[in-house]
Amino acid sequence: MKKIRISAVSYTNTKPFIYGIDHLAVHDKIHLSLDVPADCAQKLIDDRADIGLIPVAAILNLPQWEIVSDYCIGANGAVNSVFIFSDVPVQHIKRLQLDPQSRTSNNLAKVLLKSYWKLNPQLIVNADDYSASADSDTAFVQIGDRTFGKKNKYRFAYDLAEEWQRFTSLPFVFAAWVANKPISTEFMAEFNNALKYGLDSRKALFVELPHREDFDIEDYLMNRVDFNLTANKKQALHLFLDYVKAL
Repeated sequence: MKKIRISAVSYTNTKPFIYGIDHLAVHDKIHLSLDVPADCAQKLIDDRADIGLIPVAAILNLPQWEIVSDYCIGANGAVNSVFIFSDVPVQHIKRLQLDPQSRTSNNLAKVLLKSYWKLNPQLIVNADDYSASADSDTAFVQIGDRTFGKKNKYRFAYDLAEEWQRFTSLPFVFAAWVANKPISTEFMAEFNNALKYGLDSRKALFVELPHREDFDIEDYLMNRVDFNLTANKKQALHLFLDYVKAL
């Protein structure tokens, strides 16, 4: 049997999924690579993967796509790992440096700036050091593990999932399991079961994860990230894609 090529995000928020995959027989049926979100998306776009846990904004770049899992990386309110960090209030931000690892969060920031905050700062791509600036009115988007412990280091930390909920009254989906070709229902049932097993085993996973004094990983994976792809999340996903298309 030809192995299914799967690309998954390498951040802590994916650890429960990887735990489930590693502990069940589906592991022997796949070739798994762990990548930053932008690379997950590009592998699916380039057909170097069959299934990817990809940033949802990348769906717009796929000629064929299908969400193939009941699970996702989402949030009902503050997620505590996707931020605009700033030393000035959002209304005073003149420049926003975008995170090179993220499509969805950069686009979420753009949507909120345009449609919620009604602001139009200069957007900077490929800054030499996107997370540092000598100008107090230059802010930056940052996602994932690199944000852990940073929330209190800036005067303003705008949690983008929380701001989206304030804007739309909906949850948010950062990444979904997407296929770029038909995948057998038998495999997807087994794969979904592995993802569920990982989520059900989070307490065992915490024993393996490193402890941090500056960030509560248990709270993050139990309460902040919401992994179920509910009807409300699907509604939010399609609404977000409509906003991205209108940028």
